[in-house]
Amino acid sequence: MKPVPLSLAALGMMALLAACQEEHHAEAPAPRPVLTVVVAPQTARTVGFAGTVEPRYKSDLGFRVLGRVISRDVNVSDVVRKGQRLATLDPVAYQLAVRSAQADLASATARLENAASTEARQRTLLQQNITTQAQYDAAKQARESAEAGVTSARANLDKAEEQLGYAELRADSDGVVTATAAELGQVVQPGQAVVSVARPEIREAVVDLPESIGRDLRPEARFDVALQLDPSVRAAGSVREIAPQADPATRTLRVRITLDNPPKSFRLGTTITATVTTFTAPGIELPISALLERDGKTMVWVVDPATRTVSTRDVTIVARDGSSVWVLNGLTRGTRVVTAGANSLTPNQTVKIADESSQ
Repeated sequence: MKPVPLSLAALGMMALLAACQEEHHAEAPAPRPVLTVVVAPQTARTVGFAGTVEPRYKSDLGFRVLGRVISRDVNVSDVVRKGQRLATLDPVAYQLAVRSAQADLASATARLENAASTEARQRTLLQQNITTQAQYDAAKQARESAEAGVTSARANLDKAEEQLGYAELRADSDGVVTATAAELGQVVQPGQAVVSVARPEIREAVVDLPESIGRDLRPEARFDVALQLDPSVRAAGSVREIAPQADPATRTLRVRITLDNPPKSFRLGTTITATVTTFTAPGIELPISALLERDGKTMVWVVDPATRTVSTRDVTIVARDGSSVWVLNGLTRGTRVVTAGANSLTPNQTVKIADESSQ
């Protein structure tokens, strides 16, 4: 009867051992999946940015005088020639001003003729000693005053005629209408934009570049520009202008690229992609999510290829923008760096590399 208790005791011990092993396996943490990248120093990189085709020269034209618009002869996309009429103001008030100035000139001319005749008579009488020198001087002064009055009246007439001419808005160069800002019956102020005219003979690509790239561009750096709708249609261009100050909201620099003999399909307003190759000092580019900043130190997590565990590595950052950083030292070619989840890892933690294809 003794073997039965021994067998029950052995079975109990085996069950207890199995439970302990199961508990031990349950406590072992699973490897944490992470995204990584194998780094390599770079001295050149090719990047592309979206932009649009715009004219180098564009004018917002407006009347020089106050008035009510009675005609607008052009619409958006119309081709105009230099001197062509674009819009007209009601000219009645300016026509009346011209008539008034003409009447003033006629009156001043009549006064001048009368003063000149008086002076001539006084000169004759003075030569005959019939009048005094004072009377002759007064007549001469009246004639000179009448001459000044004629000059003033003629200037007022010229001004009134010029104001009448300003009632018509004309193109100052050949171009294409890109916008209209006034309708019939609208009262416009002097200088208020009425029609925008662009000169399409010189077209440029306009793109906004991150500060980290825009600051490194050389003068007249070359860009390869392609249409987004048809990338096979391409043109080359060089930098003409780089904004001296970054946009306060986007922290980008606006760059204007003059296109060399662009195809006709590079129409104004077309969306393009501008590509440039930049050269910098040797360094390693990483996404900003790879950084771990603690206690005044900047670090990244590196993966041991043999044990698949992570450890921190101090790095020196020389440049950064909104999405990436540029590492000067602390990493070597072939090092695998964690690019996501840097704030949730612990030293010597085992990880599972989710992007095995990047090895």
